[in-house]
Amino acid sequence: MKIFSDPHIQIAGTKDIPAIKELLNSAYRGERSRKGWTTEADLIEGNVRTDEQNLSDVMAIPGSIFLKYTSAEGLVQGCVNLQVQNERVYLGMFSVNPALQGAGIGKIILRSAEEYALSQGADSIYMSVISVRAELIAWYQRHGYMDTGERKAFKEDGLTGKHLQELKFMTLEKRL
Repeated sequence: MKIFSDPHIQIAGTKDIPAIKELLNSAYRGERSRKGWTTEADLIEGNVRTDEQNLSDVMAIPGSIFLKYTSAEGLVQGCVNLQVQNERVYLGMFSVNPALQGAGIGKIILRSAEEYALSQGADSIYMSVISVRAELIAWYQRHGYMDTGERKAFKEDGLTGKHLQELKFMTLEKRL
């Protein structure tokens, strides 16, 4: 059964962990992330969003997969983690190569995440977004995601960088 409508989308395996780690770190942290609009460099210091052990742990969660967007040259240029949780799917670690942001890859990945969720019998997708990320939140809202009103503290974890201000997560959800 074919799940994904775009041929660039595949389910990632453990061999993809180094490329996914580099992608996530370059999309969210440090100077490299400033080439794109999804950077968190002004909110969280450092160059690390994740490491290989963290990615391996996330891949090992029951019901967890990574989708990867691969270029014609075979390079991982985008990814997202999806975790099936009963009738819902949690979406996290969504990223696109900063140099390619704005080229439509994010839309393809998001559509593919929704296709996967539907294939798993889910009726909604939800995610946590840093509440001060207005441009990113607006992008998700344009794609049908709504603020649930839920807020959670974003606590430093010793891996993902020191927060430069107090940060909270807000939950966005889309009914499928």
